[in-house]
Amino acid sequence: MSEKNLGDKLDLDEELDRLQARLPHRVSRFMKKARSPEVAPYRIPAGIALTAGGLFGFLPILGFWMVPLGLAVLAQDVPVMRPPLARLLAKVNGKRKPPDPTP
Repeated sequence: MSEKNLGDKLDLDEELDRLQARLPHRVSRFMKKARSPEVAPYRIPAGIALTAGGLFGFLPILGFWMVPLGLAVLAQDVPVMRPPLARLLAKVNGKRKPPDPTP
């Protein structure tokens, strides 16, 4: 990876901080606790449970909304999932890369 590409790389923690700043106080406080290192042993099982529950979204109480939430929780501890989630959060946060000036 070239030096230019390293500078363009989005950081998941930075994007989550930006999102957290835009959320209501109660949600932001919960998100801060969920991202803390003390909760790390519980995040992977919770992410798997949310994703699996979302696959049964046609049932009452469970919903398809659980799939992206479960993947987001898993991305905290699974390095392969961090870049795609950072790109998605950059779009949600309104941070877009400027167009490349070279043709």
